[in-house]
Formats: sequence, C-alpha cells, structure tokens
Amino acid sequence: MEKQYRIGIIGHTGKGNYGHGVDSVWNNIAGCKIIAVSDANDDGRAAAKERLGAERTYKDYNTMLAKEQLDIVSVCPRWVDQHRDMIMACVNRGIHVYTEKPFCRDLEEADEIVKACEEKNIKLAIAHQTRYSPIIQVIKGLIDDGRIGRLLELRGRGKEDHRGGGEDLWVLGSHIFNLMHYFGGEPNWCFGNVLENHKPVTAQNVIDGNEGIGPLAGDSITATYGMNDSVQGFFATNRAAHGRRFGLQIFGSNGVIEVVTGYIPNAFILEDPMWSPGRSGGKWKPITTAGIDKPEPMKDGGLQAGNIAACADLVNAIEEDREPECNVHEARTTIEMIAAVFESHRQQKPVSMPLESRKNPLKLLA
Repeated sequence: MEKQYRIGIIGHTGKGNYGHGVDSVWNNIAGCKIIAVSDANDDGRAAAKERLGAERTYKDYNTMLAKEQLDIVSVCPRWVDQHRDMIMACVNRGIHVYTEKPFCRDLEEADEIVKACEEKNIKLAIAHQTRYSPIIQVIKGLIDDGRIGRLLELRGRGKEDHRGGGEDLWVLGSHIFNLMHYFGGEPNWCFGNVLENHKPVTAQNVIDGNEGIGPLAGDSITATYGMNDSVQGFFATNRAAHGRRFGLQIFGSNGVIEVVTGYIPNAFILEDPMWSPGRSGGKWKPITTAGIDKPEPMKDGGLQAGNIAACADLVNAIEEDREPECNVHEARTTIEMIAAVFESHRQQKPVSMPLESRKNPLKLLA
C-alpha cells in the first residue's frame, strides 16, 4: 500500500467511551497511523493519547477535524445520540468513517448520513464484527450450495437480560438484524408488537432510553418480517427471560443452521427436514472455518479480530472505490428494521418497508 492513512479517533469518556475496541484497532492495520484523538473529558483524553500513541489531542472533535488532514476517523462512543453529529462532521470534510453501532437514532438521521456519503463518495463501515467472520462466509456458501434446502425462515433473539425489550432490540438486536438482512435479503414488511407489563405500549410507557437511544418502550417485543423470496424473519426479546439464545437460526426445507455472534462464533448445522433430532435421529454438527464437523484451525481473536477485518476491508474499499462489506446502506436497513417494529405497533398493522414515515415512531405514538 503506497498511501499512508492518517487516522483520527473520536471518543467521549463517560458517555460511550471508545466502544468495543473501535479506537485501538488502527494500531493493527498496515499503512495506518493514529494521528490525533478527541475527547471532551480531560482525563479520558490524556489516557487515550497514551494508550493509542496519538501525536496530538483535542477537546473538541470539530477542532481536530479542522486542523488535521485526516483520511479516516473512528466514531467510537457507544452512546448513539452523538453519532449523527460526529459522522456528519467527518463526511462534510471528506473523511471516511468507521463507527460503533447502533448507527444512529432514527431514519431521518440515517437518510441524511446516507445522502451525504453518496454525494461525497465517502465510505462508511459499521462495527458489526460478526459480518466479517470467515464462518459467516462458510455458512453463506452452505446455504447457496443447498445444504439446508430452500431458505424458509430466520429466527433471532436478543440477550434478554435487564435490557430485554426495547433496549435489547436496539443494542443487541442490531447485530441479529444485520445478519438477517445478509442471509435473507431485503425486508419488505414488518408486523411488530410491543408490550409493557403484558399490556400494549402507549405514549405513557415511553421513556428516555439509556445510552442516548432516545424514546424507548417495551419489556416484551415480537416482530415478523417479510423478506425476499417469501422468506420470513422473526425476532423476539423479553426482559429477564435469561437464556443463551442470543443468536440467529436459519431454517431451510432440509435443515437448520445456528450461529451466535463474534469473530469465530459457535455455529452448527442440522441436516434434517424435520428440524428435530428427537424425531429424526439427526445430529447437530459444528461449522468451522474449515467446513462441517472439522476442527477449527483459527484462533478467536474476539471483537478486536472482527474490528481488524472490518477496518482492513474499509481501507481496501477506499482503495478500490467500492462499498465496504458492512456499509452505510446496510446500517440504515438495520435501523429501519428496528423502527419498523415500533411503527407497526403504532399503526396496529403490518407496515411496508421502506417505511413511509422517517420520524421516530415512539414520538408519534398517541
């Protein structure tokens, strides 16, 4: 790589910090150097400079963007209320972006970012690290080769801990929706139901969500999506319904594939049209980067390995003038799948996608 990429880091200690390694990843990418870091918190800024080896620091990220000649910026805070302003500040200066998820707060923000990226030919990648797993490519190949027959259903659940319901939908569901979109194609409609204490959510149940999510409601959520080729997607989350169900199941006419999240996630295949080993005598077999029922040759580097793969792909996308693997358009679709749940609940009927209204449905809930 002839070009040396100058990297900027935007963090905010105490308000989302630096995400899940979205900052330090650049010290592992050839041809990239962290030049500057911004953080409104004095102590956090000093610690980030030392940790990242940045040459300069700034209290205000706008000042950093104005003074430094940056090629790529990591928008690191987990708190989603800051993402729109930080991303747009970068895009308006012609700077490419790697951003923590969730992408942004609503479809109005998503549309604005997509339009700006398209107009300025800016590449934006989002930190859905599982999408960059080599196991995801193996699974896609198995589906394309017909190992589980014709694709019929995709079923996902959140972590269902204390965040179960609306917050789980946003924070963990985003990973599942991105995988649903990848395997199942475009969502064409959604039918969602949102409950609080076993009753339909009304405007009185809407609260200000954690981590800058914005309006939030519901401790129990179910949603059905109509995808391409008559494939249906399902997602559910219930507060404190603790279990190790977080992940995605992919059902075909001849079998099932199950995958969780991570760079080298656990994944299994059941080649059984009944979807039930108890009935058929079938057996779940592990899927690894080497194939079905073979030892895993790779070591799992955790989220950081996923970040490295994502950022290396972002640099290649800039070099090749193509979209990153997990790009701004996919990021908007994920937000659309979340918003559609609340919009369907608001209208009490299935809603077509893309949604006609781009406003936050919980702001419109009467």
